[in-house]
Amino acid sequence: MKTKADALKAAFPHTIPVLTGFIFLGIAYGITMCEKGFGVGWIFLMSLFVFAGSAQYVAITFLTSAFNPVYAFLMTLMVNVRHLFYGISLLEKFKDFGRLKPYLIFGLCDETFSIVCSTNPPEGVDKKWFIFFITLLDHCYWVTGSVIGGIIGSLISFNTKGLDFVLTALFVVIFVGQWKSNRDHKPAVIGVLGSLVCLIIFGQSHFIIPSMIVILAALMLLPSLPKYRDYLNNSEINKMQTDKEELR
Repeated sequence: MKTKADALKAAFPHTIPVLTGFIFLGIAYGITMCEKGFGVGWIFLMSLFVFAGSAQYVAITFLTSAFNPVYAFLMTLMVNVRHLFYGISLLEKFKDFGRLKPYLIFGLCDETFSIVCSTNPPEGVDKKWFIFFITLLDHCYWVTGSVIGGIIGSLISFNTKGLDFVLTALFVVIFVGQWKSNRDHKPAVIGVLGSLVCLIIFGQSHFIIPSMIVILAALMLLPSLPKYRDYLNNSEINKMQTDKEELR
C-alpha cells in the first residue's frame, strides 16, 4: 500500500494541467450531451467506458442521427488514428506491466501519452504504479468533468457556442509546458512544421493522418541523421587522405 500511495503522490502534480483542462472540457461535453437530451447517467457511462475525448464529441452526432456503423467506424478511426502511433511507441515501455497493461492501453489519451513520455518517476517510486496513477487520475478528471457538465446542463440553459475551444486551449498549455521542460525542441518543431505543411496541402478536414505520418517518419529519421553526417564526414576525410597519397 505504501508503494501505491507514494506513486499516487508522485503522479498527481504532473496531472494538474490535465485536471484543469479535463474538468472544463468534460463540463463542455456534459453540457452538450445534456442539450441533446441525454441524462447524467448516460454521460457518466460514456465517459467511463468510452473515454475517447474528441471522438466522444463526434459520437454525439452518431447518437442523434440515423445510425450508420460503417461511417461511425471510419470517422472514429480517422479522429483517433493517432493512437496507433502512440501505441507503437509505447510497446517497449509497457512490455512488463502485467495486469496493469490492459487498463493502460484503454486509458491512453493525448494528455496521458504526453506526460508518460516526458516524465520519469522520482527515485524510489515504482514506475508501473506511477504510470498507472497518471492514467487513472486523467481518466477520473474526464469523468468528473463530464458529470458536472451534465448536472449543470440539466439545471441551467445557456448558449454553448465556443465551449469546444477548451480542447485547443488544453493542447496549447501542454505544448508550452513540454517546451519549457525540455531542452531539445526538435520534436516540437517537427510536429508544428509537419502539421502546418500538411494543413496547407491537404486542408483542414484531411490533414491529421498525413501530418501524423510525416511527423512519425521525421522522428524515426532524426536519430540517424548525426550518424549519417559522421559517415559523410569520415568518407570525405578518407577521400582526401587517398587523394594525398595518390599525389605523393
